[in-house]
Amino acid sequence: MTFLRTSAATLFVFAVGSSSAWAQTDPKATEQWDPVPKVVTPGNPNSAPPSDAVVLFGGKDIAQWEASKDHSPAHWKVHDGILTVDKTSGNIQTKQKFKSYQLHLEWQVPKDITGEGQGRGNSGVFLASTGPGDEGYEVQIMDSFNNPTYVNGQAGSVYKQSAPLVNAMRKPGEWQTYDIVWTAPVFAADGSVKSPAYVTLFHNGVLVQNHTELAGETFYIGKPKYNPYTEAPIKLQAHGDHSQPISFRNIWVRPLD
Repeated sequence: MTFLRTSAATLFVFAVGSSSAWAQTDPKATEQWDPVPKVVTPGNPNSAPPSDAVVLFGGKDIAQWEASKDHSPAHWKVHDGILTVDKTSGNIQTKQKFKSYQLHLEWQVPKDITGEGQGRGNSGVFLASTGPGDEGYEVQIMDSFNNPTYVNGQAGSVYKQSAPLVNAMRKPGEWQTYDIVWTAPVFAADGSVKSPAYVTLFHNGVLVQNHTELAGETFYIGKPKYNPYTEAPIKLQAHGDHSQPISFRNIWVRPLD
């Protein structure tokens, strides 16, 4: 904005007659022609990844993932083009680390799901994993179809921080989609926060988090707080509830840095 004000002042001082009028009335005066945006081929309507995406799970293997607890090979179950949580082996995270990005993932609660509240189809996607357990910044995944729980813990919430704007949950057995824009926090050399984290989330195509500012990492107990990091994996949670495990498919990410 400063540049535009300076340019306007320069035009005011040096322009005369028709040139000044041109700057105020000709639409070309406000046309920007460069830099030209990069061409990216969009995916098909079936949510196929765009041409510049990093495919994290395409239905064949989990080579892009590792166990969060010790970086050993991930052991969740790949079958019929989907990835099902193995609760006995714990959380998994990407081998690659990221800063800010666009993320797409699809997830399914079993049709015959049992349990209630937080004990019903619970999982989560940690947009930045900062430790081997449940450390990091979590967007909640669980069955919120006719299943009351605390609103900042239902599907589409920034866990324990921000409830979704609406409940866009489909019923169990149907596939859900998350499309997420993650703006990573930036830290100064002394560890202080230069700019906080933000998340925008579409659940099944419906906006449920609108550039929501995070107060820090998400915690089950206690207040959120920031811990400095530069880049981090994306983590999927193997929650310890007793309900049937959920499944994932079609996971891809587009780094924005």
